[in-house]
Amino acid sequence: MAIYNLKINGKNQEVDVDPSTPILWVLRDHLNLTGTKYGCGIAQCGACTIHLNGVAMRSCMLPVSQVGNQAITTIEGLAENADHPVQQAWLEHDVAQCGYCQAGQIMSAAALLKNNSNPSDADIEAAMNGNICRCGTYTRIKAAIKTAANS
Repeated sequence: MAIYNLKINGKNQEVDVDPSTPILWVLRDHLNLTGTKYGCGIAQCGACTIHLNGVAMRSCMLPVSQVGNQAITTIEGLAENADHPVQQAWLEHDVAQCGYCQAGQIMSAAALLKNNSNPSDADIEAAMNGNICRCGTYTRIKAAIKTAANS
């Protein structure tokens, strides 16, 4: 076990965990930030996507020992009142069906728009590649990202 001082959603958090513990489990089990979901456990589905210094990152395979002083943003920290443009566009386009993948989808989309305010279809497809939606709402996801880009 080791003590880690993490910067999560703008707040300093201290955790005492094994260095190999994935950030996903630090967030969910130690800090009760359960918006980030467990999907596949091998960084292939995107349900566990967070931002690490603003970059979309899969948290299920990222050991706490590799985070250092980098800022972590979870779905809970994306916007205080769930009013981030991507979250609002998700509602407008009624993207979610079962909703399980949506936190990861939203985090990937927000990272894309932070770096590219006017993405092409190809940009969106590349950024969202690997974010799996079992319900198949990909058309609505793309439309929501375009709406958020124009807001």
